[in-house]
Amino acid sequence: MRSRDSFSSTTIRSVLSEIYAAQKAAVQPLKTPEIVSIIRKAEQRRLDSARQFESASRADLAEKEQKEANLLACYLPTMVPVSEIDRVLRRVISGITEKDNVKKAKGLVLKLFYSEVNKNAVQGEVVKQRLDELWSS
Repeated sequence: MRSRDSFSSTTIRSVLSEIYAAQKAAVQPLKTPEIVSIIRKAEQRRLDSARQFESASRADLAEKEQKEANLLACYLPTMVPVSEIDRVLRRVISGITEKDNVKKAKGLVLKLFYSEVNKNAVQGEVVKQRLDELWSS
């Protein structure tokens, strides 16, 4: 912000305002995973907006949203690779003994998975998709 980059400072300030609002609404101070979640959601919103602008033939606005998403991505921890997700899911699935009630068993698998892997380091949709694929195989 000291370099007077108005683009970066505006983007960062908007996310900071979201974090401050969440802190005011929370009973206890926000922890790092909660802050990362807010930043990740802001990044996803910008990526969604960029896709919508692209479909509406507004390349100028899409580029701006994409640049903001790229800026926010610099402040996020790296995502766990799919190979690591598969490895942990396979190990957890092999440890499940009761597979009669599929919905309950998958819930237990996800609970055990997230006890080992930081929830903010993976995309929930990817985990569920990989679970479904590994479960059926």
